[in-house]
Amino acid sequence: MLRLEGRIANFDREFEGAVEINTETGLIEHVGPRTGKSDLDLGGQIIFPGFGDLHIHARDDVSKSQVYKEDFATISAASIHGGVTHVADMPNNPVAPVDDERYAAKEKLTAKSAVHVTLYAGIGPETNPLTRQVPYKAFMGPSVGDLFFASQEQLEGVIARYRGKNVSFHCEDPAILRESKGAATHELRRPARAEITAIEFALYLIERYDLVGKLCHYSTKGGLEKIAAAKARGVRVTAEVTPHHLFFDETMLTDENRLWLQMNPPLRGREDRLALIAALREGLVDYVATDHAPHTIEEKMEGVSGVPHLDTYGAFATWLMAEHGFSARDIARVCAYNPGSFVKEFLPQGFGKGYGVIEPGYVGSLTILDPDAPWLVRREEMKTKCGWSPFEGYTLPGRVTYTVLQGKVYPAS
Repeated sequence: MLRLEGRIANFDREFEGAVEINTETGLIEHVGPRTGKSDLDLGGQIIFPGFGDLHIHARDDVSKSQVYKEDFATISAASIHGGVTHVADMPNNPVAPVDDERYAAKEKLTAKSAVHVTLYAGIGPETNPLTRQVPYKAFMGPSVGDLFFASQEQLEGVIARYRGKNVSFHCEDPAILRESKGAATHELRRPARAEITAIEFALYLIERYDLVGKLCHYSTKGGLEKIAAAKARGVRVTAEVTPHHLFFDETMLTDENRLWLQMNPPLRGREDRLALIAALREGLVDYVATDHAPHTIEEKMEGVSGVPHLDTYGAFATWLMAEHGFSARDIARVCAYNPGSFVKEFLPQGFGKGYGVIEPGYVGSLTILDPDAPWLVRREEMKTKCGWSPFEGYTLPGRVTYTVLQGKVYPAS
């Protein structure tokens, strides 16, 4: 039995208490008042339900052609370092998991990860739903791989086959991207209107085909009212936002960092960034999801889009608390409870009530943060195989001290 005492933060309450995890079952067995008996000294630290990242790219598939960037073993190390206890991996691999056979083959590779991995299946121009219950990802515009669509009409023709399914959308309109491809900068080549137009169409598809929809890495202020209106009329839609769209904006780009901070969708204006922070705090945006894209340093210098974030996930949460007034309950909601709710129906047996709450019967995975232990982010400390971070040189106000996976304690290293 693992017993921890301290300040506990769930999405609905924060309290001084104790949590006991059965190390054989991996489930929380008891939550109650403090008794003075704890297996770790956690004075001043906060015990959260295990954080979950719903949008990562492990780059691991049966082809092994991209594991020089990352694989499920190094994803696990980076996740533990960042306080992330479960992840959901995107399907845009060279051998994409678009049918039962390919999905099962990729699923076997996740066994090398200590953190639980939920896999998205890919939706492409020629695909059909799997026979099992899984989440899906649709790339509305070009991304890594070939699972994307040339037009809204083509996308709708395929989505009609996925009625009632759980589908996440990468929202960038392909026609607008084609129109803008000659613009001077990456940010202008992928303008805000490409995302907003695609969001409008994704919301239409979600409503018409009764999907459980999720909008990936949302980045613009302009569409927040559309998301709010859709939620108000009962559309089953949630939205992610990334650390980079919350921390950086176009005003921070320089000749020195422009390639490092290139991603899809790109950085937006300061007003967009502040609007997203407010929407996340107020509950309109639902998840902090990293879009962890572990491209090598050499690839970044060649203009490849994407940044890694798993190593810094927990420390970034302390920045939201210190700089933007997020409570510990807010962090528990957007980093633990909401991600846990998303993956619950896809978990195999043995995970009890699932992730995201410190209560008996839930998975005994925890994220423990010291919000008052400043951390200078250094490349040498990163566990991701790509070996760098967009936060290098920045000091985040707190850090992960321990990650607990089903009762097993991993101290910060």
